[in-house]
Amino acid sequence: AVVKELTAIFEAYEAALMRNDAQALNDYFWNDPRVTRYGIADRQLGHAELVAYRASVPAPNFTRALHDVRITAFGPDMAVAMCEFTRSDTPLRGFQTQTWVRMPEGWKIVSAHVSMIPWP
Repeated sequence: AVVKELTAIFEAYEAALMRNDAQALNDYFWNDPRVTRYGIADRQLGHAELVAYRASVPAPNFTRALHDVRITAFGPDMAVAMCEFTRSDTPLRGFQTQTWVRMPEGWKIVSAHVSMIPWP
């Protein structure tokens, strides 16, 4: 049940990412100074840095396809979402990991990491 619930949230996050809905993206993350996001060429430590980063990011001019989405629950209140992705603007292969925790206000990302590497 947790995997099904978080899969729907993960898919909604992806839709918000591709439409550059900064407010929705900010809301998916834990509003705490300890939240951490490592991006492809950036990093945000704390929710305030995340909000500032999202305000500076233009809407994507590429499409993105997800591959091998894996969501694993560790009890009713914690899960990890991992996937690979390809983008229409680069031959690099992307990798994304998000740690989600059920908070009183709902599921929140407490840690995220995105990277891209050359792919054979």
